[in-house]
Amino acid sequence: MPVVNVHEAKTQLSRLLAQVEAGEEVVIARRGQPRGKRQPDVLKGKIAITDAFFDPLPEDELKLWEGG
Repeated sequence: MPVVNVHEAKTQLSRLLAQVEAGEEVVIARRGQPRGKRQPDVLKGKIAITDAFFDPLPEDELKLWEGG
């Protein structure tokens, strides 16, 4: 798994995305140091996403997201 510094990631984003899309894991680091370990399920039981989350936005809120 390659570790890529932020500057390289910004200049090679398309190549890195292609690697990720192909199933490879890429770590983006700052000064050679990854930004901490990921912790799966860290919010499990602390938040709930209801089915309403997937409902369409009201028209007035949708306009705000679209810059209107």
